[in-house]
Amino acid sequence: MIQMILLILTGSAAGVISGMGIGGGTVLIPSLVFLFGLDQLSVQGINLIYFIPTALIALTAHAKNNNIETKILKPLILFGIIGAVTGSIIALNIKPDLLKRLFGIFLLLMGIKEILKK
Repeated sequence: MIQMILLILTGSAAGVISGMGIGGGTVLIPSLVFLFGLDQLSVQGINLIYFIPTALIALTAHAKNNNIETKILKPLILFGIIGAVTGSIIALNIKPDLLKRLFGIFLLLMGIKEILKK
C-alpha cells in the first residue's frame, strides 16, 4: 500500500514537472532508483515510456498557448535524434554504477546552477 502511494506521488510530481517543461525525469529517475531500488537502465527505459504521454499532453497545452518557437524545431529535432542514439549507445555500454554517478553529478550541477542563478 505504501509503495502504491509512493508511486502515485512520484508519478504526480514528475507529471507536474513535465507539464512545466522542465523534465519529469529529474524527479522520476532518482525516485525510482532510491525509493524503489530499481536499476538505472530499467529506470531510464521507464522514463522514456513515461515521457511520451506526459509530453504529448504538455505539448498540446503549450501549442494552444503559442509557447512553441517553431522556427528552431528542425535542427533541434534532428540533432536531438542524433544525441538520443549516441546517448543510448553510451548508456548501454558503460557500467550501471558509473551511469548512476554521472546522472547524479549532472543533477547536482544543474541544481547548483539554479540556486546560484540571479
